[in-house]
Amino acid sequence: MGMFSGARGSGESLFMNSIGLDYDYQPKLVKYRESEMRLVAAAMRPLFQKRSGRNVFIFGPSGVGKTVAVRNLLQELEQETEDVLPFYINCWKNDTNFKILLEMCRVIDYRFTQNKRGDELFDIVKKEINKKAAVFVFDEVDKIDDPDFLYNIIEEVFNKSVILITNHKSWIAELDPRIKSRLTAEMLEFKPYDLTETRGVLQQRVEFVFAAGTWDSDAFEAVVQKSLGMQDIRSGLYLMKEAANVAEERNSGKVDASDVAAAMKKLEEFSIKKTDELEDETRFVLNLIKKNSGGKIGDIYEAYKQAGGDMVYKTFQRRGAKLEDDRFVTTEKLSGGSEGNTTIVKYGQEKKLTDF
Repeated sequence: MGMFSGARGSGESLFMNSIGLDYDYQPKLVKYRESEMRLVAAAMRPLFQKRSGRNVFIFGPSGVGKTVAVRNLLQELEQETEDVLPFYINCWKNDTNFKILLEMCRVIDYRFTQNKRGDELFDIVKKEINKKAAVFVFDEVDKIDDPDFLYNIIEEVFNKSVILITNHKSWIAELDPRIKSRLTAEMLEFKPYDLTETRGVLQQRVEFVFAAGTWDSDAFEAVVQKSLGMQDIRSGLYLMKEAANVAEERNSGKVDASDVAAAMKKLEEFSIKKTDELEDETRFVLNLIKKNSGGKIGDIYEAYKQAGGDMVYKTFQRRGAKLEDDRFVTTEKLSGGSEGNTTIVKYGQEKKLTDF
């Protein structure tokens, strides 16, 4: 018997539009984010009158619609006018100034980038943009090695809006004061979806991806509850996709609770990261935080240097932010006091299944 004997034919698939479960899929309607989108749209609107727009700093945890909402606005902007250039740049993929400039060159369709310096490329991009106006969206901006490129954009591009997106509200506090004072960004928080919103977002995807009656109601509700507990819609999308795959593997025409349970097991195995899987340097930082739990990040960095660490402070901060993303540590930003703003770092116990 062949390895693929008995496989379901393409016409029998449970999926009608499987692309709807991709993380980067852009639904036509972004549910429950209308007020946030109106605020960002208002920041861009002056560009239509050939005036500079406002800047927005968007923050909130992963999987709460930050990226999908802003990209939806950029799509609408492209349909509305050709006089405003939309730049969406993922700083996880483009984490240096030069990579960002190459991406900008791609957007304006400038291809002669070889053997050119960064300042030359910026002059080319700036000249093209200043003929019109631009919206710059820097997603995962906390992943950038050096945010100084923002200074040039703010100072030398005439009519623009700059939208910064990150999981970490504290990132903007660490910006160079020269950039922060010129940026004067409006703060916009995307809060986790509540139960009704989580169910509504996932129901929207179910209706787009699957035929009516494909999902058992108890199975769907299990996905909703898990996604709510993780406060991450993307976990729900993953569970729906994997549960449907499991149902197809057993040649079932309906997704039931057992399929969701199997998908949850895969999610937990994929998500849980143990400390012994961390890189040596990251584990070193985590152990220092554990010993100094509740301390100021600056003091922990000093302890790191005294213990022989050679990372610069910004790299150390990014390593700490990654540990927070992976739920090994938590941070709390304290404002005011004799020392100004301070970040407190607390050690969190290794993740367990109940954390999800």
